[in-house]
Amino acid sequence: MKYDVVIVGAGAGGIASAASIQKQDSSLSIALVDPAESHYYQPGWTLVGAGCMPQSRTQRSMASVIPNGVVWIQLTVESFDPEQNKIRLSDNSELEYKALVVSPGLTVNYDAIEGLSETLGQNGVSCNYRYDLAPYSWECIQGLSSGKAIFTQPGMPIKCAGAPQKILYLAADYWRQQGRLKQIDVQFRNAGPVLFGVSEFVPILNHYMDRYQAKRHYGSNLVKVDGPNRTATFKEVDEQGNEVLVEETFDFLHAVPPQIAPDFVRQSVLSNDAGWLDVDQDTLQHVRFANVFGCGDIISAPNAKTAAAVRKQAPVVARNLVNFLKSKSVQYCYDGYGSCPLTVERGKVVLAEFGYGGKLLPSFKGLDPTKPRSLWWKLKADWLVPLYFDLMLKGREWMAGPDKKA
Repeated sequence: MKYDVVIVGAGAGGIASAASIQKQDSSLSIALVDPAESHYYQPGWTLVGAGCMPQSRTQRSMASVIPNGVVWIQLTVESFDPEQNKIRLSDNSELEYKALVVSPGLTVNYDAIEGLSETLGQNGVSCNYRYDLAPYSWECIQGLSSGKAIFTQPGMPIKCAGAPQKILYLAADYWRQQGRLKQIDVQFRNAGPVLFGVSEFVPILNHYMDRYQAKRHYGSNLVKVDGPNRTATFKEVDEQGNEVLVEETFDFLHAVPPQIAPDFVRQSVLSNDAGWLDVDQDTLQHVRFANVFGCGDIISAPNAKTAAAVRKQAPVVARNLVNFLKSKSVQYCYDGYGSCPLTVERGKVVLAEFGYGGKLLPSFKGLDPTKPRSLWWKLKADWLVPLYFDLMLKGREWMAGPDKKA
């Protein structure tokens, strides 16, 4: 089976890249490899977990989002052979390509935390990084009238780095409105050293943490969950620099596991030492194989892993890939843009937009990006879903056109 372009992964990056490539050159034959029957709008799961969005709004059939004319191959990838421009599939067949886009997302590694997989969805343990678990988060939040609620965040990189604390704000705001907050011990346990990676947004986030009386623990890494006994174990470093284990009981635990590249990428010649797809952070072209490009959470670039990042990456990949196939220069650049709509309370969002190095990249000049606004809540809750499905996944690049190299 031979195609001009093969795309691995039919998540946000794969579908958006396919649509954008078609817009650039409709004559190209494109195959998309992914076994999944459903496509998910994952940024909505925080709102599902807080009772602010119906779960069904975040799911569509995969067949409905794949662009017309793209061949959908419902198999998984076993291995890459970039020297021969081939990939091997799970049925032992091979696909040959002129250009390859690698966009399988990342793996949320639930098994890295002892006991977590066995207790998810019961015993007050949930995780909004899974479609089927987000409604259970809301069930737990509604049902908690007193006790201890722990929200965890693993070490970076993870997709949507703000998600572990977004659900804390929305849960605590609900408990505040219900008059329960004073009876609930809210804890945020972060394996990292800071509340948020872009310093300009830290003061307003600390303000909300104080408002909700949330205790912050840094360098606190969840390593074990005992669901039946409602106990979580964290690895920390004491004042003497020694690693210690700290046990905490809980009534509700929102656990976010560490996240890694999928095995078939991590163990391939396409990965860097950390396991991510080894691309140039500007052009998104592979650093060793010129006809390979990356899009989405899998890439090695030091950007925030968000759907908003994909919206800016896909047009870069499409233009550079088509230029490569036409023997033209690969000259379009991605600036590291990512967006994290921080849901600090019900009805208000801090719209954090930034690029490489934490540089602020606000889309709406003249508005203080650190100020919570009801307008951004409207954007998050109502407008981003149609923007995702009807613009981004269809190659309509409104406010997403890339720049060329200087």
